[in-house]
Amino acid sequence: MTALNKPKLATDADRTIGSRIAALRAAQGLSQTVLGQAIGVSFQQVQKYEKGFNRIGAGRLQAIADLLQVPVATFFATQSGFDEGSAATSTFFDDPKVMELVMAFTSISDETTRNNVLSIVKTAASLQRP
Repeated sequence: MTALNKPKLATDADRTIGSRIAALRAAQGLSQTVLGQAIGVSFQQVQKYEKGFNRIGAGRLQAIADLLQVPVATFFATQSGFDEGSAATSTFFDDPKVMELVMAFTSISDETTRNNVLSIVKTAASLQRP
């Protein structure tokens, strides 16, 4: 195969995007089947996207972001203070519980309530430290 005809292989970025999609999907209680039906692909294709085996086109990524009610940038965002490939960054985005917490927190519109919830979470975290 020439360079022009060579298939595009999935990259680390594709795997990162896929794992973030999986975490957000799970946090919202959606199955791969439901996500697939919503974006016009099979659940097997959703599995390939989430595992980073197949690349996701821009239009389809936008459809996924719309369904999950997040900006497309969510799939590319890095956590400040960590390198792109660090374990802490991938753990943050790969943990469905973290994504569920973030989704619930961002749905709170009252600023006072948001501040109180944040205070509760910070207090709970400080109690867990040795």
